[in-house]
Amino acid sequence: MSNKVEITGVDTTTLPQLSATEQMELMMRAKNGDKEARDQFAICNMRLVLSVVQRFRNRITNPDDVFQVGCVGLMKAIDNFDVNLNVKFSTYAVPMILGEIRRYLRDNNSIRVSRSIRDMAYKVLRAREALSKELVREPSSQDIATYLDVPIKDVAVAMEAISDPISLCESVYDDGEDTIELIDQLSDDNNSDSKWLENIALKDSLSRLNEREKEILLLRYYHGRTQVEVSNDIGISQAQVSRLEKTAIDNIRKYLG
Repeated sequence: MSNKVEITGVDTTTLPQLSATEQMELMMRAKNGDKEARDQFAICNMRLVLSVVQRFRNRITNPDDVFQVGCVGLMKAIDNFDVNLNVKFSTYAVPMILGEIRRYLRDNNSIRVSRSIRDMAYKVLRAREALSKELVREPSSQDIATYLDVPIKDVAVAMEAISDPISLCESVYDDGEDTIELIDQLSDDNNSDSKWLENIALKDSLSRLNEREKEILLLRYYHGRTQVEVSNDIGISQAQVSRLEKTAIDNIRKYLG
C-alpha cells in the first residue's frame, strides 16, 4: 500500500486498470451517449489527472481543488476526443488537463498583469488549444503567432506574463530516494569559494596599509568621494591624495601577488 494516494476522497489503489481495447470500447459507448460508460472511462483515467497534479505539488496548497480542476480538463478531453485519430487518449488528454490547471492557477495568482496582455494571453491559449487538435501536437510559438496573425514577440510576452512562478524548492529530479531541487542547481557568484578567498586576501592586503592610505581608499571607493572632496576632508592637497591613493592600490596589487 506504499503507492496509495488519496485525494478528493479518491483512493488511487482502487481505480480500475483497463486494457487499451477495454478503454476504447468504453470510449465508443460514451461517444454514443452512454453516460455510465463516460463516467466509468473518466474514473479509469483519473491517474492521468493525478500525474499532472503531482507536477505542481511544490506550488500548491490546495491539491484537492487542483485535482477537481484537472478532472474538468479530463471530462473536456473525453468529450472532444476524436476516436478516428490515430492518437492515444492519454496523449490528447494530458495537455488539456494541464491547460485547465494552469488556467486555474493563473486566475488565482496574486501576481497581476495588464488587461491587454491578459487578453492576448487568453487568445494565445485558445489558439494553442485549437491548434493542438488540428496539428495533433503541441504548437510552437510561431504556429500560434501565424494563427493569430500577430508578431511572435507578442505571443512570447503574453505567455511569459502569465506563466506560473516556480518555487526554488521545485523538484527537478527524483529517483525515489534522492531529490534534487531547483535551488540546488543555482550558483551564487557572490558567495562562491573563489570570491570568499578573494575577499579574505583583500582584507589581509588592506590591513597592511597605513591609516592614511586606508582612510583615502575608504572615502574614495566606499563613500564615492572625489579626490578634491577627500583633500578637503583630510586637509591635504589633491596631488597628495592622488599619490597616496596610487601607492595604496599598487601595494594591494603587490600583496595580492
